Amino acid sequence: MNNDLAIDVFINNGMLDKATSKDIRDEMANSGKELWETLIDFGILSSPEDFWSIIANEVGAQFISLADFVPPREVLDMLPAAQARLHGALPVEYREGEGLYVCLEDPLNPQTVDDLRMSTGKDIYLYVAADYEVRARLQECYGGAEAAMDDLLGEMSTMSVSSDGADEANAAPIIKFVNLVITQAIKEKASDIHLEPFEKEFKIRYRVDGALYEMAPPPVHLANPVISRVKVMAGMNIAERRVPQDGRIVMKMGKVSVDMRVNSLPTQYGESVVLRVLDRNSVALDLNNLNLPPQLHEYIVDTVNKPNGIFVVTGPTGSGKTTTLYAALREVNTEDSKLLTAEDPVEYDIDGIVQVPINEAIGVTFPRVLRAFLRQDPDRILVGEIRDKDTAQIAIQAALTGHLVLSTLHTNDAAGAVTRFVDMGVQPFLLSATLLGVLGQRLVRTICPYCKTAYRPSNSLLNQLGINPALIGNQQFFTGGRCDKCANTGYKGRKGIHELLKVTDPIRELITQNVPSVVLRQKAIELGMTTLRQDGIQNIFEGNTTIEEVLKYT
Repeated sequence: MNNDLAIDVFINNGMLDKATSKDIRDEMANSGKELWETLIDFGILSSPEDFWSIIANEVGAQFISLADFVPPREVLDMLPAAQARLHGALPVEYREGEGLYVCLEDPLNPQTVDDLRMSTGKDIYLYVAADYEVRARLQECYGGAEAAMDDLLGEMSTMSVSSDGADEANAAPIIKFVNLVITQAIKEKASDIHLEPFEKEFKIRYRVDGALYEMAPPPVHLANPVISRVKVMAGMNIAERRVPQDGRIVMKMGKVSVDMRVNSLPTQYGESVVLRVLDRNSVALDLNNLNLPPQLHEYIVDTVNKPNGIFVVTGPTGSGKTTTLYAALREVNTEDSKLLTAEDPVEYDIDGIVQVPINEAIGVTFPRVLRAFLRQDPDRILVGEIRDKDTAQIAIQAALTGHLVLSTLHTNDAAGAVTRFVDMGVQPFLLSATLLGVLGQRLVRTICPYCKTAYRPSNSLLNQLGINPALIGNQQFFTGGRCDKCANTGYKGRKGIHELLKVTDPIRELITQNVPSVVLRQKAIELGMTTLRQDGIQNIFEGNTTIEEVLKYT
């Protein structure tokens, strides 16, 4: 369902004001809960039935329950399976002389009724039922996304293909298949889509909450047409298969634009293509939504309000570094502050911040943009990544001349960032004069709240974590039991674990002496730094995540 339209219904009915609706959106982005669940949590509704009754009233339809409903076969046959799945429409009743009554997954979308009227040649009327009931009955009666994929795969398997597949890239089944792959990935909240050709198979995998899941693959002979279709959508050269290429796809899903960064890589058996889904929805870009420990939240707010210096967030690709920095920038995105960012690519659109995309092909590099920034009279600068000597030295120069610089680095821990700067040619005394702090970050999957169960981990698992089994007492441990809500993974959503290296006078002195990172790390721990592993263990004890996740990322 379109949540924006649904929230407008509750605002127009006087049940929500603008301020509360923003809190509702933030909570949904943070918790991953449905709108009706969130409204119940806020005390605005007392049951799911209240929610769907109000939606039914809005569209002038009757609210019904589908819990024990079995649609008659002759009514189901009035709407072909492909149409039912495409529109999320369940035929419920046919009235002679009137028309076909249906329940929709999204009853607030007026276009669906018109589309169904055109495709069936019948007048269409609505009943309203809970969307999860409509989905469940559709799955039972017609099959879900998997059945739609099977239909397409059956259609595609009979296609003959030219040598390079370029001619078939615009064939209707290929177009529908690629659109379905992308749509399904976005519904699953995937961060990446991998298309990988091998000698005897063509794999398609999604990355959801940091883990890869494989979907039903098309026949291997369709790898080239499918990949050519993606390249056409991304504005890439489909005739060139020998060199890596970059492109971009912007797809409309309802009222929302989804932006994807596309990269192709030539391999032994064709081109491997990865689509990175860029989440341009900035609702969750708020420090309050990141569930940071209070002392870390306070430190970041204090740091981004300082007049000059460098604050760095470190971690591997996909660990949420940019999200943390943007949430920090939002704290100081005020009329009296000029904010500039240089990114490759721009991952979030935020009003009030001047954002510059890096494009090395035409010479728009990090060093060049940073030099230009210093002539733009900024207060704070965000550099997407410090990856070379020139960028590092200009960042130091900016900090020395009265600017606050926020950036990311790829290092294993917070102390490693200092060594990385020195390796890039920054003189230790300049680094100690400008560096304010380094935040090490990882994202661990959180246990699904719907199937969370207590269990007793084995002693060997506890020993791997560095915990003495004899000392845990009555401490409870949790794991996911696997259910439909979490696609049988046991996990739903992710949260950050952190280690913060504060550059205090003792640390500053060690940086000037250019000591190894292990010495720096040990000193920081002596001074009270909580390590990534320790923060992970704390999250295990609080029931947020599992031992396996913490062992995997720390």
